[in-house]
Amino acid sequence: MVECVPIMTDQELASVAAELRIWIIEMLTEAKSGHPGGSLSAIDILTVLWFAEMKGVSGGKLASDRDHFVLSKGHGVPALYAVLAKLGFIRPEELKTLRKIGSRLQGHPDRVRLPIVEASTGSLGQGLSVAQGMAMGLKMEGKSSRVYCLVGDGEVQEGQIWEAAMSAPKFQLSNLCVILDQNNGQIDGHVNEVMPIEPIANKWEAFGWNVIDINGHKISEIKSAFEKSRAAQNSSKKPTLILARTVKGKGVSFMENNIGWHGVAPKADECARAIDEIRKASRG
Repeated sequence: MVECVPIMTDQELASVAAELRIWIIEMLTEAKSGHPGGSLSAIDILTVLWFAEMKGVSGGKLASDRDHFVLSKGHGVPALYAVLAKLGFIRPEELKTLRKIGSRLQGHPDRVRLPIVEASTGSLGQGLSVAQGMAMGLKMEGKSSRVYCLVGDGEVQEGQIWEAAMSAPKFQLSNLCVILDQNNGQIDGHVNEVMPIEPIANKWEAFGWNVIDINGHKISEIKSAFEKSRAAQNSSKKPTLILARTVKGKGVSFMENNIGWHGVAPKADECARAIDEIRKASRG
């Protein structure tokens, strides 16, 4: 039987997310390269997903009939590494090896070096197709496990995303939940200026998805969205898109909504300033 994750309060989850924000900043500073903006925008979502929603992934162990996760926006992997370290799948001290030669913690997910990662991603647009294939396989085998896939809004400009968006409803993959981290930032600028994707909710609904629009930093809304998606698996034949409105660089004032922090690591003084801000905010 799949083990359920321990019940955590919203405040406890928020505290975990704050700690993981600090880990993200520290590992990127040590690596001297990486992507803070999209990692920080996604960490609240990943915290709720891994610590309160997914089944069979607790206690540093993966159950055979667990839920599955694919990080399609692979450049945001520091957030995933922080989660895996907190859950005991990797050692916290290993986070200091991010992006270093020979490390298992590459700048994008590498399933060969780190098998706990469900898919090697980073070439944007491909992860959702992988997640859809996993969901189809589980459905064909009659399993109740779910597949979660995190995509970025810049990534949604890719044509392969739309192929999956069209085909998942055709195959009635109600066990597939896609979370769109809509922070309106990509390496070339703001998404709504580079290649607008709005009205994004209407587009996915028109393709046959169940769409849930939330604040991607409000723990209660994230939890509720996942609960609705899981409940819909038994009552609907539609896959779910959770449209999470987020802030790039969330939690660090000088990074928030600043495109320059898409793929630039903080220096030592910036690291100290960022950690101080996160700690003060977490204390209320």
